[in-house]
Amino acid sequence: MTAIEPRSAAARGTTGTPGAPPRDRTPRQVVADYVSLTKPRIIELLLVTTFPVMFLAEQGVPEVWLIVATLIGGSLSAGSANTLNCYLDRDIDAKMHRTEGRPLATGAIAPRNALIFGVVLGVVSVLWLGLLVNWLSAALSLAANALYVGFYTLLLKRRTSQNIVWGGVAGCMPVLIGWSAVTDSLSWEALVLFLVVFFWTPPHYWPLSMRFRDDYANAGVPMLPVIAKDVAVARQVVLYGWATVLTSLALVPVGDMGWIYLLTAVASGAVFLLEAHKLLARARSQASSAALRPMRLFHYSISYLTLLFIGVAVDPLLHFAL
Repeated sequence: MTAIEPRSAAARGTTGTPGAPPRDRTPRQVVADYVSLTKPRIIELLLVTTFPVMFLAEQGVPEVWLIVATLIGGSLSAGSANTLNCYLDRDIDAKMHRTEGRPLATGAIAPRNALIFGVVLGVVSVLWLGLLVNWLSAALSLAANALYVGFYTLLLKRRTSQNIVWGGVAGCMPVLIGWSAVTDSLSWEALVLFLVVFFWTPPHYWPLSMRFRDDYANAGVPMLPVIAKDVAVARQVVLYGWATVLTSLALVPVGDMGWIYLLTAVASGAVFLLEAHKLLARARSQASSAALRPMRLFHYSISYLTLLFIGVAVDPLLHFAL
């Protein structure tokens, strides 16, 4: 999963070149830089899928401590993966305007320190989840970290235009972690929601890639919008959008969902598909980059996922059977 993270506050004030010793910084700036490595806005989006699934798994309100422990462990795990991603991508981050202010790209944080920070967060997250939640959730968080760092960042990102499709599996794992935290097992409901996030990731991320196409091209990252025409990309966005919405509706029979979830999925899904088809229409009309407005879909895709998972959480609490 992805969201646009703001540049590090401390990094914006750094005038050194990548790899150069940083200027004197206050403790607050140092902390801000390390926090920015974890990409907090992406963590927020991941927790949007973890938290509601716990309510569905419990068919009610889970224990407050279990919710807190799971969200803390999940945040630590995601922070580790994002930090290690920044460490491995520091060279291309320095070439992209959107990411040139990240602490490793500016030299505000030394690569070795970032690597240690990321590994420590990962170890702590596994121990935290294993000891305070259960070891299945801990294993799933470790798998998510390995998928994002090893499978997506190292293997796929710089080699294939389908990088975000298969690399996006890591962003689906919080659904399974949330379910397993409550039940210490997995289920068909969890699998359906896993697939919802899987199909949602390309129509969420490709519009962002269209907006920052030049950045990715300059960095040598073969995102689909870099190597394909806008119409081809928009068609893929529409196809994955339909797959997302149809899969979300499959949860109704599989999870015995009621009217609240059904109406939420239909209404939010309809707007999601409308925005995807509008993007395709603008691409077919050969709209300019400014007129293409891919960020409309990007921003709504976040709202769509949030609304859908709110429906997942509320439906078992106020269940009106179909």
